[in-house]
Amino acid sequence: MLPAGSYSLAEPRVSDSDRKTFLKVFHSCDEDHKGYLSKEDLKVAIVMLFGYKPTKIEVDTIFSSLLPKAAGVTSDEFLKIMSLKKSARVIFDDHRHIFSVFDVHCRGFLSFEDFKRAFKQVAPHLSQQIVTEAFREVDQDADGLVCYKDFELVMNYGEDN
Repeated sequence: MLPAGSYSLAEPRVSDSDRKTFLKVFHSCDEDHKGYLSKEDLKVAIVMLFGYKPTKIEVDTIFSSLLPKAAGVTSDEFLKIMSLKKSARVIFDDHRHIFSVFDVHCRGFLSFEDFKRAFKQVAPHLSQQIVTEAFREVDQDADGLVCYKDFELVMNYGEDN
């Protein structure tokens, strides 16, 4: 779920409940009590926590963020990485929910009319011209529809700056 290269080991915020869950999963996946998770152990842990099997690229990205001679992911590193993954998932879920609210016809895309209606609800003071320009900017492929991918790009705009 996180883009390649986005695994920074900066200290993310984690609730006590999440911390306990992450550590419980870590210890259950560290069957040999090595003190770290191998790539296979990490895959199982991610399935247990997030319900999907990570790709080889995702696992390799995580391992490339570790010290060069590290045997695997330690519990401290695991806590930080899983906290980042959970934060990214919460943001994704929030964006998906907002898109669903705007997609009143449940079609999986926003028409210009849907877009205008959404802007009228959240920013009624904006002029028709600004709403039209915003729609054209968001509609990446100029097909007159805003798909979730286009919407998500706009929602994430500026977060990496």
